[in-house]
Amino acid sequence: MAASGRPVVVDIRTRRDGEKRGPETPDGPDRLLRTVYGEILRDERLDQDRTLEDVARAVGMSKQYLSEVERGRKEPSSEMLHSVCHALGLPIEHLLTRAVRRITASRRIAGRGASGTTLLLAA
Repeated sequence: MAASGRPVVVDIRTRRDGEKRGPETPDGPDRLLRTVYGEILRDERLDQDRTLEDVARAVGMSKQYLSEVERGRKEPSSEMLHSVCHALGLPIEHLLTRAVRRITASRRIAGRGASGTTLLLAA
């Protein structure tokens, strides 16, 4: 626990080796929804040890487009999100719930500052 005794929440996905965030995907409370959805879809795909090609083929899209969606550079339609979720066996409501958790955690972090205890979240 830090000197101030205030906890700080850190999303575990930011701890991945080699993962860098560019200016088009800002951290913090004002992140774009497409970025959050993309991170969740990528995390789910990697948790299942599936490739971009495998999931893209199951959905009927190019792996390049799926990669852009996962990186938050493309705004997928609700139909496309539903198809990717279906291919991953992820109910769409779980995608929405996880997105709310991540956005809420980001806002809490932004309001607290950088000192405190670190809690790791795996949403």
